[in-house]
Amino acid sequence: MKAYVFPGQGAQFTGMGQDLYEKSTHARDLFEKANDILGFKITEVMFSGSEEDLRQTRVTQPAVFLHSVILARVMGDSFRPDMVAGHSLGEFSALVANKVLSFEDGLKLVYARAMAMQKACEANPSTMAAILGLDDTVVEQICKSIADEVVVPANYNSPGQLVISGSLSGIEIACEKMKAAGAKRALPLKVGGAFHSPLMESARVELAHAINNTKFVKGLCPIYQNVTAQPVADPEIIKVNLISQLTAPVKWTQIMQNMIADGAKSFIEVGPGTVLQGLVKKVNKDIDAVSASL
Repeated sequence: MKAYVFPGQGAQFTGMGQDLYEKSTHARDLFEKANDILGFKITEVMFSGSEEDLRQTRVTQPAVFLHSVILARVMGDSFRPDMVAGHSLGEFSALVANKVLSFEDGLKLVYARAMAMQKACEANPSTMAAILGLDDTVVEQICKSIADEVVVPANYNSPGQLVISGSLSGIEIACEKMKAAGAKRALPLKVGGAFHSPLMESARVELAHAINNTKFVKGLCPIYQNVTAQPVADPEIIKVNLISQLTAPVKWTQIMQNMIADGAKSFIEVGPGTVLQGLVKKVNKDIDAVSASL
């Protein structure tokens, strides 16, 4: 069985999607449609913008989404998933590729999500940190022990790699405690705010309104969602989980484990970068993991 997985924020790079634009008329049409929907030429930023330009949330999220979704579209009949999943933002890419959402609606939701998250970040200065080399349970206990600040597990990326999210001082305290507990690394990340934490509540409320006013239909196959790590096919349940995603942790380790347990023999990463392939190998080194190609 084939599992198709879609990357999230952080996978962007200058020049992303340019080969698709140049090689495929269908891809070019979709990119130009995206420029019209967004009201600015995101293709210019994707193809020749600086690293700093691409790091703006309003650019990053639609850029990664477009690269992933357009690649899936250009693959045509060779895109035949038995199961799909997407890391954080990538869940929206997975839903469009899986035909639960239209291209246009998916892009509008991703842009609404990016702008809502940007506002939440500006209202609550906050950050995230990667914790390497500790058991998940130890990281969870340390987060709980910091009572006066917001500090929560945000991304369960692979065994021994968990990203935490919270207030600036909370993350600083947590990193010191993680190192004292034996973490190999406790690295603050260059991100705009505390994604997948209670500090994103205002963004969750804003996005909920947009999602509830968007048409979702039954897809080609189940999607393993971030919030539960379980396969879901019912469009209404998909919506509920997608709304919860902004303030809940991404259970990526559990998603990989569940997909493998349910019969996934190969993982195809659709979009920029190779981060997800590396995470698959950390869960099970014997599983085949490759990048999608035209």
